[in-house]
Amino acid sequence: MMHPIDTIKTRIQSQAILSGSQKSILQMVRTVWVADGLRGFYRGIAPGVTGSLATGATYFGVIESTRKWIEESHPNLGGLWSHFIAGAVGDTLGSFVYVPCEVMKQRMQVQGTRTSWSSIDMKANVSMKPGVQMYDYYTGMFQAGSSIWKEQGLKGLYAGYGSTLARDVPFAGLMVVFYEALKDLTEYGKQKWSTNSNFHVSSSLEGLVLGGLAGGFSAYLTTPLDVVKTRLQVQGSTLRYNGWFDTIRQIWKTEGTKGMFRGSIPRVTWYVPASALTFMAVEFLRDQFNEGLNHDDAQEVARLSVEKKGSSLPKVA
Repeated sequence: MMHPIDTIKTRIQSQAILSGSQKSILQMVRTVWVADGLRGFYRGIAPGVTGSLATGATYFGVIESTRKWIEESHPNLGGLWSHFIAGAVGDTLGSFVYVPCEVMKQRMQVQGTRTSWSSIDMKANVSMKPGVQMYDYYTGMFQAGSSIWKEQGLKGLYAGYGSTLARDVPFAGLMVVFYEALKDLTEYGKQKWSTNSNFHVSSSLEGLVLGGLAGGFSAYLTTPLDVVKTRLQVQGSTLRYNGWFDTIRQIWKTEGTKGMFRGSIPRVTWYVPASALTFMAVEFLRDQFNEGLNHDDAQEVARLSVEKKGSSLPKVA
């Protein structure tokens, strides 16, 4: 559903490599529609979904256990630091599957249809022979993975791995920190200004609203890191940018602050609902888990109470 927004973001961030002209969001939407139609907005959706599912399962599968382990073994790192580290660890583990999927997805997004990819003008300062493309046209996820492996090997599939971690680790940590801070702020507000002691807001609703805000803030602040990652992964073997620091230097030198934050609006637009739904689901599952534990504890207390009463009854001779 949100994939078209991600496609627009990727194309906006990679314009300096593909054409050199800078289009606005509306201009880019029109360009994709005219050149590729509806299909162009959904290019790369298969690796995108695969990477997101793998990352989500790993991220939220380890974040809670990691946080508890940190707080128990390193009490001095409790509070926001434990949330930040747990989020960073979860995202790092998920990146092993996520990065190759992201490379395939972004290259398919900028390609559009076969006709569109064949007609793209490369910038004059890219060291390539006239008429030679950066990489072959990808017809699907598995063909893309196979083609990248043959042309560039493991290095190609994990292109921009360091820049992905440099973006995702701060993003994941900031998102959890913002979320927990917003929860604390909300709880403080309820205690200070709520006149109704029975006032209660569903945890799932809080997760929806606060998760969206946390995701939006984190997405905007890490946009420069996302631009760097996109440029490194989309460039293929052309090597316009030679590493993370060189990418930052060139973007800052030629495009300034505007270039560093290119694509921030679609990035935030994508992450607000995605983060909102994710944290809503997390809070719902957490409530269900806690209710299950409370139910088990209540049954255990009742059983012990019955046994105690039974043992105190006078024995019949």
